[in-house]
Amino acid sequence: MSSVWESVGLARHAKRPLFLDYVSQLFTEFDELHGDRAFADDRAVIGGLARFNGEPVLIIGQHRGRSTRERIAHNFGMAYPEGYRKAIRLVKLAERFNLPVMTFIDTQGAYPGVGAEERGQAQAIAESIATFSSLKTPIIVTIIGEGGSGGALAIGVGDKVNMLEHSIYSVISPEGCASILWKTAEKAPEASEALKLNASNLYNMGLIDAIIPEGEGAHVDAKPVMEKLQKLLTEQLAELKQLDSVSLVEQRYQRLKGFDSTLNLVEG
Repeated sequence: MSSVWESVGLARHAKRPLFLDYVSQLFTEFDELHGDRAFADDRAVIGGLARFNGEPVLIIGQHRGRSTRERIAHNFGMAYPEGYRKAIRLVKLAERFNLPVMTFIDTQGAYPGVGAEERGQAQAIAESIATFSSLKTPIIVTIIGEGGSGGALAIGVGDKVNMLEHSIYSVISPEGCASILWKTAEKAPEASEALKLNASNLYNMGLIDAIIPEGEGAHVDAKPVMEKLQKLLTEQLAELKQLDSVSLVEQRYQRLKGFDSTLNLVEG
């Protein structure tokens, strides 16, 4: 079994800490905000106001749920269009009041159902990416489990992007990739190697900024992982707050623009 494929299994571990676990450990005074003001409140995406080290921030994350009942209630962390439109509404609120934004990614991808497509899933994801790209307030992104395709990228554009050591981030799942290339999901381990979707590979390619060590996995002992993440977020937030809004957005643009050369180098 490859080390990359091992990361896939750990990222999906049933006892891995979920978004609301991080909320309870890293933040205080969390006040959840609901709804997209157009259709519904998508429980796959949870967001609201909180305090981080006593400072007001806005947090957004994808919550998969743990029990069967909870997973159904949160649609396994797979958002509908209204989930992304809720995220857009919340980050615009953060911009209005000059609040830093912290997002936490943990999803297989956006929900692919007929209803989601009819309500504009692709458009909602595109609008979310565009909104995050130009937001005039600091954005710190952390992948805590599985980061799948546009469903993850919709809230994944930021000034700093972090990954837990055993999390994954990819344009497609290993099983999906294997089904396309080899016509069988049994080749998923090989596909995971080709996708280079684990934290160390993505860091070496310059696509993420930091890796939070987990040891055997955050599901084994979450406390030291939470402490390391809190320290990292504190340092990154202090750094980003020194920039004015114009410099912040320009730096974010240059960061995204730089991915072209990085990916061209990899493909070459």
